[in-house]
Amino acid sequence: MPTTIRDVAKKLNLSITTVSRALDGYADVAEATRLLVVKTAQEMGYTPNQAARQLRRRRTDTIGYILSADKPRFSDPFFAEFTAGLGDETSASGFDLLISTAPPGSLIEKQAYERWVHGRRVDGIILNRIHLNDWRVQFLAQSNFPFVTLERSHTTNPHPAIEVNGRYWFRLLIDHLVSLGHQRIAYIGAAPDLTIQADRYLGYREGLQRHGLPFDQDLVAEGDLTSEGGYRAGERLLRSTNPPTAIACVDDMTAIGVLHAARDAGKIVGQDLAVAGFDGIEGFEHTQPPLTTVNQPVYLIARRLVQMLIAKITAKPLPDNQPPIEPVLEIRQSTRGKQEGQSL
Repeated sequence: MPTTIRDVAKKLNLSITTVSRALDGYADVAEATRLLVVKTAQEMGYTPNQAARQLRRRRTDTIGYILSADKPRFSDPFFAEFTAGLGDETSASGFDLLISTAPPGSLIEKQAYERWVHGRRVDGIILNRIHLNDWRVQFLAQSNFPFVTLERSHTTNPHPAIEVNGRYWFRLLIDHLVSLGHQRIAYIGAAPDLTIQADRYLGYREGLQRHGLPFDQDLVAEGDLTSEGGYRAGERLLRSTNPPTAIACVDDMTAIGVLHAARDAGKIVGQDLAVAGFDGIEGFEHTQPPLTTVNQPVYLIARRLVQMLIAKITAKPLPDNQPPIEPVLEIRQSTRGKQEGQSL
């Protein structure tokens, strides 16, 4: 017969209630007792009834993530790396991860959030690709539902978030391009209501201003955070009567599209044209040529977001002395100059 919670309690001469609360991680059980109960249960081969545990605690032990995209984007390296981090950390923490997709701002997306929140399908939700005025943030805050975000909506009350200073790091990217002698530096961004677009575009403008370079609206194009969008925007810029000598892109997928557009236009990237991205997705150092980018550790960011959300759900503090998550400017062959191959 399988081992029961009663068997564990009898072996330790503890009440069933104490053993149950110890296994469920309640704070009113001494840490030494909790560790002893967990160790003994494992040694005896006791497996808790997950459904019963969730019912007792009124929790699902599940974290939700809805990928906001017009079409499935799991093949997008950013989302692949991000969801890998979410999945690994939820599993390591004894939680499950529920993932869905929905077109951004659509009725389908709004209904999905309502089902998850009102139906208590998950205990908390992780958001990214935040908008300046993000209805998801407002809805979850008003519903008093646990959530954390990558980047922050500009018009909401404080909430747990990881913020990467895109404005600062894009300024550094422009510094690098200017140091190589570029003066006609183009920018390919994204939809204007995205936080990452607002921050990185501001960094672009400030970078030009800092070096006394005039702003030229003809050197600004809008993409859609895909390689196809980057290709179309890059093609338009390179066909202009006075094309740029460098193109700084809001993300790496956009930059990949520009690399292809440059090749089709007969340009040698790293010689005729400098191209840089932002995100540092794993594997993009092997593009042809290797891509200069602001490398933000997407996988680690995703894991940290899960830790923050679980701490909020369980009302437990985060571990002390967590190392800061900082990007690195990875300079590779897609931008030419003596610094090529170095990191800043």
